[in-house]
Amino acid sequence: MTPVPPSILILTASIGEGHDLPARTLAAQLQREAPDAAVTIEDGLAPLGRVVTAVSEDASRIVFFRGQWVWDVGYWAFAGLGPARRATQALIARLGSPGLLRLVRERRPDVVVSTFPQTTEVLAHLRRSGSLDVPVVAAVTDVAALHYWAAPGVDVHLVTFPESVPEVRRIAGPDADIRCVHGLTVAEFATPRDPASAREALGLPAEGKVVLVSGGGWGVGDLDGAVHAALAVDGVTQVVCLCGRNEELRTRLLTRHGGTPRVRVEGFTDRMADWLAAGDVLVHSTGGLTVLEAQIRGCPVISYGWGRGHIRVHNAAFERHRLAEVVTSRKALPEAIRRAVATRLPPDLTYGSQASAASVVLGLADGRGNGRATPPRAAG
Repeated sequence: MTPVPPSILILTASIGEGHDLPARTLAAQLQREAPDAAVTIEDGLAPLGRVVTAVSEDASRIVFFRGQWVWDVGYWAFAGLGPARRATQALIARLGSPGLLRLVRERRPDVVVSTFPQTTEVLAHLRRSGSLDVPVVAAVTDVAALHYWAAPGVDVHLVTFPESVPEVRRIAGPDADIRCVHGLTVAEFATPRDPASAREALGLPAEGKVVLVSGGGWGVGDLDGAVHAALAVDGVTQVVCLCGRNEELRTRLLTRHGGTPRVRVEGFTDRMADWLAAGDVLVHSTGGLTVLEAQIRGCPVISYGWGRGHIRVHNAAFERHRLAEVVTSRKALPEAIRRAVATRLPPDLTYGSQASAASVVLGLADGRGNGRATPPRAAG
């Protein structure tokens, strides 16, 4: 009998690049390792319903740029405080279960992978309750603040930061299956990149220091302040501002700095592997995968420019694990940049030696897919 190709459903949400990028790169890795696999990427937010979508996406787009204090209040109320968090999780599960279960049953996958925290929360609830007989994989791409990213009931947690494993285990339970993997960011990061060649490929100066300024996929934070701080540092020959998909920000920065030869303003890029190889420091506002990518390339990171809600927790973890320097004021930023560009870090070559995320997912599909999976035991 001819084996049936595995079917993988990947659920994401287009809130910045922190969820879509892992979904795309995992899909590509799955196709490389199993060319006959049926891999589908779907929006995992819409099936949760209008209320969850409004809070998770629509409200986020507003408070990330305006009324940022609301993000602080919302995070601590719904994620930071235990009783309120548990009530919120129960509400999300109740509202989101029917639509998400319907989607999974329509697609009939052997494994479901979630890159979006609220989707993971609902899938975990469905597994614990016995309503879902398909293995669930959670892709955890943040370093901290992992409630919703991790949950009891998930079959396997894939993590990008080894430093996040203890928190995942506290949330998901002592028996949680946690794997540190590669494949949740672009494949180029699995191999070293020569900084001089990267600079040449990007049209950057061969000499002098290059400062990268990034606000993530949405282009949030004080990027203009970071540009001014970098220009004040002796030896910096180029400041590159990566604006993500924020065209309003890109236009504003081009208006302010378009006539400055030392400033280069870029929109969304799929060449972060080269930018981080070429740069001497990254000034970044939103944490997540970009900090991991910089660590892989040996590019020092300064977390600056936003620092709200879950990013406060990220920043504490960055300092605790020495993954990034945290700067909270424009005044202190130039000196932090001077320290960072003084000595470039060695690339972290351990990333490419980890197991591939695709191999873990395919292993579940081979061993426990097609409705044969037993829901994992809930923590506690």
